[in-house]
Amino acid sequence: MTRTVVVIGSSIGGVRTAQALRSEGFGGRVVLVGEEAQLPYDKPPLSKQFLTGQWDVDRVLLLTEEKADKDSIELRLGVPATRLDIAARQVLLADGASLEYDSAVIATGASARPSPWRPESGVHVVRTLDDSRRLQARLSDGGPVVVVGGGFIGAEVAGSARALGHEVTVVDPLPTPIGRVVGPEIGRLFSELHHRHGVVTRFGVGVEAIEGAAGDLRVRLTDGTQLQAATVVVGIGAVPNDGWLADSGLPIDNGVLCDQYSRALDAPDVYAVGDVARWFHPGHREYVRVEHWTNAVEQGACAAHNIANPDDLRAYRPVEYVWSDQYDWKAQIVGRPNHGTRHETVGSLSAGNPRAAVLYTDETGRLCGAVTVNWPKALVQCRRLVTDGAPFDDALAKVSALTPPSGRSAGEPVAGARA
Repeated sequence: MTRTVVVIGSSIGGVRTAQALRSEGFGGRVVLVGEEAQLPYDKPPLSKQFLTGQWDVDRVLLLTEEKADKDSIELRLGVPATRLDIAARQVLLADGASLEYDSAVIATGASARPSPWRPESGVHVVRTLDDSRRLQARLSDGGPVVVVGGGFIGAEVAGSARALGHEVTVVDPLPTPIGRVVGPEIGRLFSELHHRHGVVTRFGVGVEAIEGAAGDLRVRLTDGTQLQAATVVVGIGAVPNDGWLADSGLPIDNGVLCDQYSRALDAPDVYAVGDVARWFHPGHREYVRVEHWTNAVEQGACAAHNIANPDDLRAYRPVEYVWSDQYDWKAQIVGRPNHGTRHETVGSLSAGNPRAAVLYTDETGRLCGAVTVNWPKALVQCRRLVTDGAPFDDALAKVSALTPPSGRSAGEPVAGARA
């Protein structure tokens, strides 16, 4: 009998799962369900090239109708899934239709965490194509921009708004941007990068209220000061899109709980991938949820393999990887730097255009993570070394040998490091 796989979610995780099923030789029916009527598109450019107008919609598409037809992927777009009936093996859709499945893949991703401040208008988030379009239109009216949140999305939007000629201020309660991920040393480096491009930063202070309307907003900070803005962009994290599964019987706890094979617990015919999945990582011995583009792609490939090859299950054991393009710099992060108890820097972080790698070790004495700045060759080496669980001193020697370093400095434990 012909098997049917229904993939729910048409962003990167869902699209790559559907395509990987064909790469794995799966010959059955593949149906891709998407909430948005728009053809599937990539999200990283929404805060960068698409927002600034450098790229158009065609440039960000992940899948065209022609490619879908070629791979025999049925598209059901513009109709969100509303319920998963595990007993009947059905996905119920908002238009009243239902899709029967032999295997289902939940790839509904995550949504931007809503702004707790709700003035009349003028406050934006950036998660979807329509979000980016609305922000584009608002920015075209000019005026100062306040970005709440110094993480990757906030920093990228700040850089894009500055490139469009806006006065920009970034606010975050942390003392440095992306400090939770990379620690204060590299965080300070990116603070300086903002300043070099004319962006004002207010780190170590939170937002108490946002009042007014688009074009005339007042952002009141917890230290009593007030910022004027025409536009406010809020980037304070994301929440998994798992609400539609509330009555499914699946275990939900900050995402869909899965085993090491990306199968939902107690439902071996249901898989979850990407931002909505919280799976058991055999290496870390804990359940993890990772909101990274690369994770969605790799987990989708793993789920597709396991569906197509049920007698050859493959555990999902990724080495976490994420990157961020800010202005003309690229930061790349591999592994878990925030678990480090000690770090050392190879290269220079103090140069005008730094090229460096910061390597982190934990209490095991092995390389647990690395952050590279403008040094792709070092990133490739670090990723391999983290994957292999290399001893820290060996890893340090190998990265140092890539190029004559302009300096190496020992550091204190990173922010969030375990005692």
